[in-house]
Amino acid sequence: MTQVKKYTFAIILITSLFFFWGFIHNLDPILIKHLRSAFSLSHFQASLVDSAVFIAYFFLAIPAGIIMKRYGYKTGILVGLSLFALGCFLFIPAANTISYPFFLGALFVLSCGLTILETAANPYITVLGDPEKATQRLNFAQSFNGLAASIAPIVGGVFILAEEPKSVDELASMSEQARLAYIQAETSLVKGPYLVLGLLILVVAVLFFFTKLPEIKEEEGTSSKGFFGALLHKNVRWGVCAQFFYIGAQIYVFSFLLVFAEDALGMSGQEGKYYAGLAGFLFMVGRFVGTFFMRYMKPYKLLILYSMMSCLLSLVVIYGTGLVTLYALVGITFFMSIMFPTIFAMGIAGIGADTKSASSLIIMSIVGGAVIPPIASKVTDITGNIHLSYYVVFICFVVVLLFGWNNREKVAVRGDKDEI
Repeated sequence: MTQVKKYTFAIILITSLFFFWGFIHNLDPILIKHLRSAFSLSHFQASLVDSAVFIAYFFLAIPAGIIMKRYGYKTGILVGLSLFALGCFLFIPAANTISYPFFLGALFVLSCGLTILETAANPYITVLGDPEKATQRLNFAQSFNGLAASIAPIVGGVFILAEEPKSVDELASMSEQARLAYIQAETSLVKGPYLVLGLLILVVAVLFFFTKLPEIKEEEGTSSKGFFGALLHKNVRWGVCAQFFYIGAQIYVFSFLLVFAEDALGMSGQEGKYYAGLAGFLFMVGRFVGTFFMRYMKPYKLLILYSMMSCLLSLVVIYGTGLVTLYALVGITFFMSIMFPTIFAMGIAGIGADTKSASSLIIMSIVGGAVIPPIASKVTDITGNIHLSYYVVFICFVVVLLFGWNNREKVAVRGDKDEI
């Protein structure tokens, strides 16, 4: 009980970070639809929003690990929050200059901060407290990421999608001066939400600065040399691969949900935002439900079950018609809810002093969010059928299924009762 009390406030503070990066990530679907309309972008061009966000995870994950190894988790969190706030503030000049590349640059800076935060917070929450509860604790913290996912689309829909954007034909009929004035007005809508969020993140950074956090020392043991030495562990190798494909699927499912609703069903953004909110809500509920079931069921078994259901619903999206396909797409968010934290916890389980290196590598694999959506979007642009793009999502969930299956022996060998 003494150790639990010692870490309670630290766990609360770290858990708040999961909400903030969940909120900003789940504004992306609103941003994609908004910028796609404002700048008349193709599906592939719009998917570059995801690429700008998630390419940062590839470039910053290892530097983030170096910061943590040398200066500790707290310093990493402060650096991450600072870049997070800076990226939010850069949305103001991006909107003023009416520049899509500037928006992408602002998203990249913001995501550099998120990379450092996730590299620090995910392993930190697993080592704060009872090791046997690590997966449960991480899933609980990630549940607040899900809470943000249910709120962000509604908030973004109200403040960013205030009015239904003009169609390509309507823009083409406008004079150049009127068109530029319209684009300026549309891009300016993003300034308020990102300014408020940036200021809020600065307040959180100040709170972290003045709060004493315990610096956790990972268990010393046989350690591989350098970051990539952590790949000698089988579960780390599989974790990197599975996280790459999972994140790619998650980002495409969430980011293009509104686009799917419009293209496949002719649904407006104002109507579609409620389905996006429902998707976020189910994602949150899935996290809490998953955390509960992990008391009675080994996490790898739940991961296998959830990935099978995600594969099945992906096939409904591909082959179904009408509103049932949108319901299936929304339903996927429930079953993919536990995947990130469970893959992460399984990927770093039992590797002692290699934990920070493995964390960097698994966070680095989040670059899948920059790679998979453009591939899926290209399928849509080439075939003219957005349903077919979900073959890519189906393949991603098959990889997650294989990760759970191929790492079940490690769990059995360790002899854990209920947790990884």
